Amino acid sequence: MKSIISTDKAPSAIGPYSQAVKVNNTVYLSGQIPLVAETMTVIEGGFAEQAEQVFKNLVAVCEAAGGDINDMVKVNIFLTDLSNFVTVNDIMSRYFSQPYPARAAIQVSKLPKDVDIEIDGVMELPSVN
Repeated sequence: MKSIISTDKAPSAIGPYSQAVKVNNTVYLSGQIPLVAETMTVIEGGFAEQAEQVFKNLVAVCEAAGGDINDMVKVNIFLTDLSNFVTVNDIMSRYFSQPYPARAAIQVSKLPKDVDIEIDGVMELPSVN
């Protein structure tokens, strides 16, 4: 059984995709970039502000799916500059507690709206008995 996850607390999709798709207890989260949901504009500031906004967006989608960011089991981080990796680790450590999700960090040449970071992932919701 597949259901579409949508919330106005995270940026709406800017293409033909859903914010997340839930299949049974697994939720596949689309990539989040540092857009402010209310304005659909990139947050002002530098890389740290962008990364913080991305994690806020992920939290909103996880909650809309009935979970918590700590229910994420896999995170893919796309960066336009891997020298920002230390900053990502610092910010990520404020959102996740152990055990941490599996993760990949990949440098890419360009991201939508010329942002510096995008994160997607997979969340496994706790079973409800």
